[in-house]
Amino acid sequence: MKKIDIIIVDDHLLFSQALNGLISNFDEFNVIDTLNNGKELVDYFTKNNKEPEVVLMDIQMPIMNGIEATQWLKNNKPTIKVLALSMEADEDTILNMLRAGAKGYLLKDIHPTVLLHALKEIHSNGFYYTENITNTLLNSIDKNDKLTKIKLKDRELEFLKLTCTEMTYKQIAEVMFLSPKTIENYREALFEKLDAKTRIGLVLYAIKEKIVIL
Repeated sequence: MKKIDIIIVDDHLLFSQALNGLISNFDEFNVIDTLNNGKELVDYFTKNNKEPEVVLMDIQMPIMNGIEATQWLKNNKPTIKVLALSMEADEDTILNMLRAGAKGYLLKDIHPTVLLHALKEIHSNGFYYTENITNTLLNSIDKNDKLTKIKLKDRELEFLKLTCTEMTYKQIAEVMFLSPKTIENYREALFEKLDAKTRIGLVLYAIKEKIVIL
C-alpha cells in the first residue's frame, strides 16, 4: 500500500519531533520532512521533486508564518492540502487560515485518534474541521445530507459569500445596501438554517457546498 506523504511545518522542535514519531506509527502515512517555518517550506520545493499530499501547518512561526505559507501553497501548489495544527483558537486566526486555503484546522491538544481521523478525512474528502473549532456539526453525515438539501434565497447566498470575505458586517450592509439590523437578521436566519453558531460555521458551510472557493 502506497503511503500518503506528509510534511510537518512547526518551529517548536520537540513538538514537531513528537508529531513525526506519532504519525510515523500510522500505517497509512509517511513524514518526508519536518521544517521550522514557511520559508523553509518554500525552499523545500525549490530543492526537492518529492511533494507531500498533506502539510501539517503551525501558524505562529518566524520569518514566514502559517497563513503566509498556506497562501503560497494555494497559489503555487494548489493540490497540496493544508491541515492547520495550532494553539490559536480565535475566530480571526481560523478565518484567515481558511481564506488562505487551509482545508482543516485542529488544536494541538487533540487526541492522537482525532489527528489520524483528520488526516484520513482531509486526504479522502478534501476537508476536516472539528466541532470544537467550528461550533457546528459538519462532521455528521446525517447532518451533511440535511444541509445539502437546504435551499438558500439569492440574497442569503449573496450575504453568505460576503461573509467569507474580510468585510465586517457593517461593510457587508453597505455593499448590499441594507441596514445593519437587516444584515443581523440575515446572519441569525442562516445560523438557524445551517445550525451554525459562528461566522466560521457559515464560512465552512460555504466551502463545503462550493458556494465559494477559498
